[in-house]
Amino acid sequence: MRKLFLLVFLIPFLSFGQDVSEVKVKVGGFVKNDMFWDSRKTVSAREGHFLLFPAQEKLDLDGNDLNGASSFNFLSIQSRLGVNITGAKALNADISAKIEGDFFGQLNPNINLFRLRHAYLKMKWTSTEVLLGQYWIPMFVTDCFPGTISFNTGVPFQPFGRSPQIRVTQHMGMAKMIFVANSQRDYASRGPNPLAPSSTLTSSEFLRNSNIPEFSLQVHLKPADVVLFGLGASYKQIVPQTQTSLDYQTDESVGGYNAFAFLRVNLKPITIKMQGVYGQNIPDVLSIGGIAISDSTNKEKGFVTYTTLNTMSSWIDISSNGKNFQVGIFAGYSKNLGAKNKIIGPKYGLGTNIESMYRVSPRVSYKINKLKFALEGEYTNASYGASYDEYGVPQDLNPVGNLRILFASYFFF
Repeated sequence: MRKLFLLVFLIPFLSFGQDVSEVKVKVGGFVKNDMFWDSRKTVSAREGHFLLFPAQEKLDLDGNDLNGASSFNFLSIQSRLGVNITGAKALNADISAKIEGDFFGQLNPNINLFRLRHAYLKMKWTSTEVLLGQYWIPMFVTDCFPGTISFNTGVPFQPFGRSPQIRVTQHMGMAKMIFVANSQRDYASRGPNPLAPSSTLTSSEFLRNSNIPEFSLQVHLKPADVVLFGLGASYKQIVPQTQTSLDYQTDESVGGYNAFAFLRVNLKPITIKMQGVYGQNIPDVLSIGGIAISDSTNKEKGFVTYTTLNTMSSWIDISSNGKNFQVGIFAGYSKNLGAKNKIIGPKYGLGTNIESMYRVSPRVSYKINKLKFALEGEYTNASYGASYDEYGVPQDLNPVGNLRILFASYFFF
């Protein structure tokens, strides 16, 4: 009955001029339960499930760290359900589509509710593919990402997110080129809150007000079966305000460039993956950074200019290739590079008071048929600053660390 309903719904979109009996619908996903313990409070989402980094030290009058308390949680919100549609043809192309979601919710108040992850259609010719819809951000390379058990998948060292986009992939022998124009949805840029200009607001409106999407171009090369490497770059422009704090119209924008390179080596006993990222204003991919006010061009009307807060990060992931039993380790490092221009006003972003951060995550998993169990330790250390230099780089550092122990169970279908 479920497949019949999906076919009836999709026929008007996929079957013009073809035999509808060729369309195939496959339902799949997994049920996952995460059980975890943290040694201190964290900056995270969904009741601690999506961990970013440890919360900075906060002392009471007796000198005790108010964020030093440990905690645990059990959650099943990462359980996933997806529908894949294949077999359609149009415009001399093979047409496929995907709808996928989980129970992660959009915000902490609606945790457990179903949310959209992917929703796209794909047109595939002999050497060209066009994808239209919501899919992984350009800097998340599906052929080279960390194999962590934690749902954070290496965030904030690995850029993460999904966005509505137009993606064109051109295959050329051992190489392929990918062009992407994307907007923002679940993860968005950060800027001044109109109701309190010195505080930070997260919204896709900052990108939408620029009138241009983010543009990305990348090249992947596979010279041998065991090696894949590539690089990419993108440009994003946002308009932090359309109205100054003194109620004057403004269209001042700030643009930022991002670049990355990755490498995957598949050896018989192990797989090695690594990536390096440089980003200007990339909290929309859950990396530290953002923007800041760099100049006041008209104090009477509140006109200001902005500069990007820049970040570099890198990670490596090594895992064994056993059929049932696997071990692996992830390690990442991120550094706040500060701004190109001197800062005279507030900073808007994610982790702008962190000078640097690192993580080490060993893991072990066992899979038999449709069942999988996994155990992971994740130690993250962040160096918070009590002050800043004139370019926004934190000074007078105080490092804090969090140890997470995670046990996960899966059933795939």
